[in-house]
Amino acid sequence: MKRLHPIMLAGTGSDVGKSILATALCRIFLQDGYHPAPFKAQNMALNSYATPEGLEIGRAQAVQAEAAGIPCHTDMNPLLLKPQSDHTSQVVLHGIPIGNRDAYDFWRKSPSSPPSHSTHPNTPVIDFRKEVCSAFDRLNTRYNPIVMEGAGSISEINLRDHDLVNMPMARHANADVILVGDIDRGGVFASVYGSIALQTPEDRKLVKGIIINKFRGDLRLFEDGRKMLEDLCGIPVLGVVPYYKDIHIEEEDSVDLALKAKTAQQGCVNVAIVLLRHLSNFTDFNVLERDPRVHLFYTNNTDDLLKSDIIILPGSKSTLSDLYELRRNGVAQAIVRAHREGATVMGICGGYQMMGVEVCDPLHIEGEMERLPGLGLLPVTTTLTTNKTTRQVTFDGGMTGYEIHCGETHPCADAPHHPLVTLRDGSPDGYKASDRCMGTYIHGILDNAPFIDRLLLPFSQKLKERSTSFDYHAFKEQQYDLLADHVRQHLNMDKLYQILKYSIES
Repeated sequence: MKRLHPIMLAGTGSDVGKSILATALCRIFLQDGYHPAPFKAQNMALNSYATPEGLEIGRAQAVQAEAAGIPCHTDMNPLLLKPQSDHTSQVVLHGIPIGNRDAYDFWRKSPSSPPSHSTHPNTPVIDFRKEVCSAFDRLNTRYNPIVMEGAGSISEINLRDHDLVNMPMARHANADVILVGDIDRGGVFASVYGSIALQTPEDRKLVKGIIINKFRGDLRLFEDGRKMLEDLCGIPVLGVVPYYKDIHIEEEDSVDLALKAKTAQQGCVNVAIVLLRHLSNFTDFNVLERDPRVHLFYTNNTDDLLKSDIIILPGSKSTLSDLYELRRNGVAQAIVRAHREGATVMGICGGYQMMGVEVCDPLHIEGEMERLPGLGLLPVTTTLTTNKTTRQVTFDGGMTGYEIHCGETHPCADAPHHPLVTLRDGSPDGYKASDRCMGTYIHGILDNAPFIDRLLLPFSQKLKERSTSFDYHAFKEQQYDLLADHVRQHLNMDKLYQILKYSIES
């Protein structure tokens, strides 16, 4: 295939749909015979994924790689920031944690130097700009085209000197920038025009098109608006993409959680996901959420927890902080009482750690607290460590998942060993006290139909309906195709290809 220019989807702000449109273009380019790959220089998210090599990247780029039909790799997201508080984040470079960083320190280096990091006064400073640019260069030799994603708004001029992911990255890649505006939130004319007007003359030349996203209503009503934007900006509007509700793509962050169910329902198997402040990897529940046999909802309301048949404690980026809050607000006590009254309780990753006798942090990895008692539902103890386990795993006859965690969990000295599952290499994972009380380190364990069937077995008489196992892989492939069809229908692909090919020749 003819080599195309890299394309960057930049935004007028956060949550305008850059990730989803990048996913759509990855699938469209694949359908059209190209060999695309996603790229985001720097991502900030708690929802991460393990590559086949056992390294960590943002979940959005893993989803985009899946849409492109290729394995995910750290070069697709070389720098990942995982927030631990309002002011600090864990820094993951090329899939490996290199320490925590204060946000002010990260962004307020001298204007002449890019963000950098040194874990010790005697160790060399890491030039993040060089690292992310090198990752792009490696990726660009292997795939065509590179579908790049910006972050937040491209017009944050106060951060321009330190920006790694938007226009400086586009300049390095010589990418064609497509500006995405969200019409659903209002002010799309001002945000699009202002975003372009605030660019330097050099950067303004890189912006080759505009996409208006999340339109509701009759598209014909925006024809005049399209022409006005083109006249104002001197840049073509490549498409107006309607808002959709019936296509399901895994989300990058927890913004979408606000739209999910919050309460129990009568007459069905209720599955409650405990709503933690630092909840991570909420995509663990996508399959179960779509299982017609159950009603899944997110809550920290003690009354609704007591009405639940199954309570799942999810992963957390700050286990001790979330455990402290659960004990303070009465949720921990409600979970223990619900289990005593017959509910199943399951913990995943940080939730598994919380279910034990105690969680210890002697090295102060998460903060000042050195120890907190857990819920006491499992006879295990956890010690947080500096070493991070990141790997894909296969267990119990071919089921798959992945691990991303700091800490080691072991049965108490006098407790019998009852692992929940056995990994392919023969090592144990998790703990099973009974069919109604268990924990695991495996994210994605609920993507496996046999495990869901096992979880629901005690409630066979109460299931809303009996159905065949849900094929999540086939479902995701179908959703990527539906998304590609939706975007292709409303995007001028001929014009986009013309831009990408013309830029190469010019």
